[in-house]
Amino acid sequence: MYDQSDPRSRMASATSKATAPTSFAPADYGLFYETGPQIRDSGTKTWLTRGQNFLVGYSEVEAGGVLERKDQPDEYVLLLPDRDTPAVVEANGEHFEVEGYSLVILPPGESRITLPKGGRATRILSTRSEDLNALCSNAASYAEPHPNVALLEPWPDPVGGFRIRAYSLDVPSTPGRFGRIFRCTTLMVNYLDPQHGPRDITKLSPHHHDDFEQGSLALDGAFTHHLRWPWTTNLNAWREDEHALVKSPSLTVIPPPAIHTSRGMEPGLNQLVDIFSPPRIDFSNQGWVLNADEYPMPPASG
Repeated sequence: MYDQSDPRSRMASATSKATAPTSFAPADYGLFYETGPQIRDSGTKTWLTRGQNFLVGYSEVEAGGVLERKDQPDEYVLLLPDRDTPAVVEANGEHFEVEGYSLVILPPGESRITLPKGGRATRILSTRSEDLNALCSNAASYAEPHPNVALLEPWPDPVGGFRIRAYSLDVPSTPGRFGRIFRCTTLMVNYLDPQHGPRDITKLSPHHHDDFEQGSLALDGAFTHHLRWPWTTNLNAWREDEHALVKSPSLTVIPPPAIHTSRGMEPGLNQLVDIFSPPRIDFSNQGWVLNADEYPMPPASG
């Protein structure tokens, strides 16, 4: 259910699954501001939390600090949310100097990210990054696959092959377009338009997803995530509603098919980033993906 001012209100309603789910997973919360980092390297601290198909590594980096991946099995995304946090990105013989306030897609293989001035950086990866899965703060939650989540099937390779691709987040809002959406073969990242001040409580957007999780990464401000699970004929499967107030930085993993909506709470900037794996076909069909010309959709997905 969307307010008529929300571009998502014009999407065709998805057809629900013929078979209703009978069990439900809880939401997962990675409250990076409350817990210690899972990784401490020289000059870097990294907090890790996962979903079924994706994981997030939020890092605080000292000047000259380095974030590295070796034998990375697939593409991943780097977010540089601050304008004064440039990075030097190296992968497979390529060398890019990237300005702050950018989203970067890195190829499989070996890669190295250096922050000359330090700052914060977030990497978003698939859970095919096996070395990181066990380090996640909520690893125990995924000892068994969560119900109702379709597993990741990568999308077609990018036009021109795998390489470093950098995009500015300085994208003006356009009427009819929802957020600032980028995709690669394994992930879709929506760097939502900034929200200043609390969200209007008469224009919330409760909705659900049949078979994919939503990662909601709070980078600035605070959010209340409202969640409600369906009732089934089995009372044992019912779950209490949640109205979880989270600060930043944090990651909330919203399971299907919980009805959910999020409200920015702080008087200043509230910045949320939505994460999906695999990329969403419905958003892609709307023409909202800013780098769609570089990443083909699967056959017969239109």
